[in-house]
Amino acid sequence: MWGVLGLQGMCGCYCCLLLLQILVAVAQVAQGGSRCPATDRRSESGCRAPLQCFRMAETHVLMERLEKAVIRLESLFSDSHRSSAVEYEAVNGVSGGVAPYVEAFDRLLNGSVAEFLRNSRTLEGDVKTHAEMVRAAFQAQRSFLLLASQYQEPQENEVAMLLKPISDKIQEIQNFRERNRGSKMFNHLSAVSESIPALGWIAASPKPGPYVKEMNDAATFYTNRVLKDYKNSDSRHVDWVKSYLNIWSELQAYIKEHHTTGLSWSKTGPVASTMSMRSILTSGQCVSLPPPPPPPPGPPPLFDTENPKDEATASRSALFAQLNQGEAITRGLRHVSDDQKTHKNPSLRAQGPPVRSPTKSHTPSPTSPKTPPRQSHSPVLELEGKKWRVEYQDDKNDLVITDTELKQVAYIFKCNKSTLQIKGKINSITVDNCKKFGLVFDNVVGIVEVINSRDIQIQVMGKVPTISINKTEGCHIYLSEESLDCEIVSAKSSEMNILIPQDSDYKEFPVPEQFKTAWDGSKLVTEPAEIMC
Repeated sequence: MWGVLGLQGMCGCYCCLLLLQILVAVAQVAQGGSRCPATDRRSESGCRAPLQCFRMAETHVLMERLEKAVIRLESLFSDSHRSSAVEYEAVNGVSGGVAPYVEAFDRLLNGSVAEFLRNSRTLEGDVKTHAEMVRAAFQAQRSFLLLASQYQEPQENEVAMLLKPISDKIQEIQNFRERNRGSKMFNHLSAVSESIPALGWIAASPKPGPYVKEMNDAATFYTNRVLKDYKNSDSRHVDWVKSYLNIWSELQAYIKEHHTTGLSWSKTGPVASTMSMRSILTSGQCVSLPPPPPPPPGPPPLFDTENPKDEATASRSALFAQLNQGEAITRGLRHVSDDQKTHKNPSLRAQGPPVRSPTKSHTPSPTSPKTPPRQSHSPVLELEGKKWRVEYQDDKNDLVITDTELKQVAYIFKCNKSTLQIKGKINSITVDNCKKFGLVFDNVVGIVEVINSRDIQIQVMGKVPTISINKTEGCHIYLSEESLDCEIVSAKSSEMNILIPQDSDYKEFPVPEQFKTAWDGSKLVTEPAEIMC
């Protein structure tokens, strides 16, 4: 019987057994499904044809079983169809399924990262904007992990190209912090900016986990400041800190489980390339990414400055066309009568040459160059870890740093027309991109550097071993009696003067800017030019 029905090759799976039940039910209905005769003759005990009525009732039961089995079979077929569509989807030998470590990363995104985003949205402002950038960076990393799970590892230069979307997102996050130094949430932005390079763990080997921990420690420095400022006033910031640090803790656990010695690339499939990444992004397997940037602008409009060039070309063409006329060129000349000739009519000489009508000058009027608007920054004078940050100070002559330690350094950036005094002993001082700035300090155990600055005055009250001057125009250094053994190193700088104390006053000595070099037979000898001696 089963051979007639074509079931010799059926397997023993649940779907086949269910189909077998349906066929058995159909056969039973066919064999015993005769109708009960329609008769009105009934006895007191019931139907006059009990056997036919029994068969009809049994047929109803079999029909119900058949309907239930068909419904169950249809649901099983629909489920198996959906799973097989994912299981057997493949392009160029790449399985369309998701690797276990990609699923684990999705759980991280839907867990700690999603919680961080929710807490950031409650704080709003710069923190919310920064968090959206973090979300985009994690999505870019998810795409890279999906690529690695389906493709083999390419050459190093190709890997660098594939990592570029992630590195661009990291750079965008860090630039946002730099553009918003005056933000009230600067510690929040700094915590994210200093630790987001942890997403570069995919390029770290053989132990990417410790690299993430190092970035997490960098974030802790700023999150401790956030907790100090808001622990007793606003619990939202506390929740934000916990959710953010939890991301890196879970990422370390994820790496330890799935990528202990480095990113796990697929051992099968083609070698990854930029085209592979495009196919990943367009296959619908990735989480939603932010919309692409707007298309590049069209070509710039044509300005009137191009017209004179065309007119000059047309004029030259007309001139050459006239020269090529040969003898016919004189046909257009007007005949001059004798009364219009000066050598035959002397009265014309007394009249002088004809006066030309004045023409407007085409020389453009001088216009003052437009200076770009100066970006305003909030002035900074604070201790950040072991670094004193003095930034964007304008017209401030009363800046003082008193609580100094030997391990601390000072970084002075873009200060104009200001004066800073540093008391005590400090490790080093850097003056960067400052103009008309005065610095007075007691003692420095390391080095004092002046870079990319103009009109700088430095006074040493105690002792300093080395002063370095680079790319600076105008630098006056007042040494003390204790610092006369100081070494001064200069490069690409001008107008440098050293002032030495003598008889309760200072005597000025210029630092050579011009040198002469000569060959002495074995080596080059360089010394200041005579004009500077």
